[in-house]
Amino acid sequence: MVSIKNLHKKFGSQKVLDGLELEIKEKGIIAILGPNGSGKTTLIKSILGMVIPDKGTNKIDGKDIKNRWDYRQQLDYLPQIANFPGNLKVIELITMIKDLRGLPARDKELIDFFKIEHFLDKKLTKLSGGMKQKVNLVLCFMFDSPLIILDEPTSGLDPVSLLRLRKFIQQEKENGKTILITSHIMDFVEDVADRIIFLLEGKIYFDGTVNELKESTQEPDFEHAIAKLLTKEDV
Repeated sequence: MVSIKNLHKKFGSQKVLDGLELEIKEKGIIAILGPNGSGKTTLIKSILGMVIPDKGTNKIDGKDIKNRWDYRQQLDYLPQIANFPGNLKVIELITMIKDLRGLPARDKELIDFFKIEHFLDKKLTKLSGGMKQKVNLVLCFMFDSPLIILDEPTSGLDPVSLLRLRKFIQQEKENGKTILITSHIMDFVEDVADRIIFLLEGKIYFDGTVNELKESTQEPDFEHAIAKLLTKEDV
């Protein structure tokens, strides 16, 4: 589904992506991890078409995304921070996004699943961070796209909502979706991810399963295995 070849990107003198190569053909949950400045956000934004690489190709379903926009109809994105128009009510925002996309939506199902029916008539400025994140999740998932990108999806969620999110992501995986996730919550990543892609200095430093990471670092604990990658020891 996603094929990235020799991707380079600089911002001024800072090299952010350095010949990155990535193939994602399988359905499932892929976690993109790495320290701040490793290139995670730039990689995601290049897939979304929000960052234009200096060099390299970025293909989705075998087609280069350069100078195209239509591929985004098959993609949904949950930003880390959602900047909603505060003067709108929640239900007005949902209706507006449905009208803009013009695609079949499963908003009623998701409103019930994430338990936001009680604040549909509230203005977005009146919502807590956790409430806004639930709205963010409804907007992201309601178009049933085959490729989903979730940037820190657990942000602001209470334990019950986190369990609901975990269940829903697993359901989406079973429905044949490809889901890319960034997260700093290692327990969440270990629980849901089928594949770990760890970036350092704009390159992929590790690509494999959770168990393969533990074996290669000789660490039985996932969080310690990630920490060991940060030391740049040979793995």
